[in-house]
Amino acid sequence: MKQFMDKDFLLSNDTAQKLYFDNAANTPILDYHCHINPQEIYEDRQFKNITEVWLGGDHYKWRFIRSCGVDEHYITGDASDKEKFLKWAECLGKAIGNPLFHWSHLELQKYFGYHGVLNKNTAEEVWELCNKKLAEPSMSVRNLIKQSNVTLICTTDDPVDSLEWHKKIAEDDSFDVQVLPAWRPDKAMNIEKPTYLEYLSTLADVAGIQIHSFADLCKALSARMDFFASMGCSVSDHGLEYVMYAPASTEEIEAIFNKRLSGDAITREEELKFKTAFMVFVGKEYAKRNWVMQLHYGCKRDNNTLRFNELGPDTGFDCINNYAPSSEMADYLNSLIQTNELPKTIIYSLNPNDNQAIGTILGCFQDSTAVAKIQQGSAWWFNDHKTGMQEQMISLANLGNLSGFVGMLTDSRSFLSYTRHDYFRRILCDLIGTWVENGEYPADYDTLGEIVKGICYNNAIKYFGFHLKPQE
Repeated sequence: MKQFMDKDFLLSNDTAQKLYFDNAANTPILDYHCHINPQEIYEDRQFKNITEVWLGGDHYKWRFIRSCGVDEHYITGDASDKEKFLKWAECLGKAIGNPLFHWSHLELQKYFGYHGVLNKNTAEEVWELCNKKLAEPSMSVRNLIKQSNVTLICTTDDPVDSLEWHKKIAEDDSFDVQVLPAWRPDKAMNIEKPTYLEYLSTLADVAGIQIHSFADLCKALSARMDFFASMGCSVSDHGLEYVMYAPASTEEIEAIFNKRLSGDAITREEELKFKTAFMVFVGKEYAKRNWVMQLHYGCKRDNNTLRFNELGPDTGFDCINNYAPSSEMADYLNSLIQTNELPKTIIYSLNPNDNQAIGTILGCFQDSTAVAKIQQGSAWWFNDHKTGMQEQMISLANLGNLSGFVGMLTDSRSFLSYTRHDYFRRILCDLIGTWVENGEYPADYDTLGEIVKGICYNNAIKYFGFHLKPQE
């Protein structure tokens, strides 16, 4: 029997262990997509207790605690931080097979030096240990980032954002980790939302361009992209409910936009046509700037109306959408490549059933401008567990170029989540190591090391064009 989460955790053979310890374990982290707050980095926040850093805003954990029959009072309610932690510890002790069990214990090991098991019996001990540790200067936000071996972070930022905290961080010579903005224009695209006209007014003010037409909207967005680029941005991200491709004439798009500006409701068909025009426009703008376009889709959000009305969005009531838009995705990318304006693109679906479809789409649009110019993104959200990561990488290897993969992203609001990169790297090395042990790939450790370091770090540097030194 193997020891619980020892140094060889998830590394099932000698080759996997060699690949991990020689190439992956000490390679830095490049976090090209996350949701952490740049203000907290600049102000170097110090957390008061483990609940603040671990349970605040973490809907992954909230969903599991609810599944254990715990009252909302102890999840998002008025219970004390200690009461919330004790409930979490009690639930975690039974989280067999859930990645939360592994993530939580990796974080306890790395940041708090605790190698035991957190459950209802050890909860008091761990509460005291973690809170004592969090009081140390070494556990401030900046120091957590540094001890995680992170070299660069891309946050998620709306076009109207002033990016003031990114500017302040860049001007602070005492912190050498790059913190760059990433462009997330969902609010500018979601024409059907009740708050859309209010958002347009804010965008117009920030851009200094009055928005009376779709052409004006495009000018305002282009101006804001120029500003983001001046702040080091080279990455965009879109949270799409679905992938659409419903082309329409310029005149029709202007008519739809004008209808919405006048306060009238638009039809579903009109919404799809507008969003298609929006995505074609921004895709071409990204190609012009050599930005990377990330497309996240396949999520059905806010399903529990009762809880949504009480708690709002991003509180744990989303699920996988069973819509598989392979033809629409191919048509969208084709609309950009027809005029040679297809940017580097990373495609993420929340539905693992889309893996093979995505893998076949990638091969239709690759060219010599970049290694794996069109990427399948890392297993995302409900899939960033052992099985999900293995299936995504196996599918990518079967149908595309795994060696060119840009690897793991944190996609988190927590400063302790960097251990997810270690989790991913162990799974990666075990997968490749098993292929070698089975005689499916030669034990060529020079090439294998290059592949592992590439997926863990170096590929992302080249792909995104970040100013970082690759690992040799």
